[in-house]
Amino acid sequence: VQLQASGGGLVQTGDSLTLSCAASGRFSGTYAMGWFRQAPGKERELVAAITWRGDVTSYADSVKGRVTISRDNAKNTVFLQMNSLKPEDTANYYCAAGASLKTWRYWGQGTQVTVSS
Repeated sequence: VQLQASGGGLVQTGDSLTLSCAASGRFSGTYAMGWFRQAPGKERELVAAITWRGDVTSYADSVKGRVTISRDNAKNTVFLQMNSLKPEDTANYYCAAGASLKTWRYWGQGTQVTVSS
């Protein structure tokens, strides 16, 4: 299974950005998918996750109300819509897939998001 994230970049405070993660290889459409982020000197944080049906989502408190996770199972792709971005959102964002919202088996390379103040 390969996970390829894209869509990162340099934005200003208050801007919006949508990240995409495309899965390929022996990817099961029943996998939950999630977005993590890690900033230099900080621990990895689960930003958002979604079940394979898309009926259950989970968000970190730090992004609730600003971020929406969604998926297109026909394209094996998960999205992360981020609004009202803040400098503290600056991090390397990467996606993961697994059997549940708490079990992550596959990890992708990240895409850098930098929010300038």
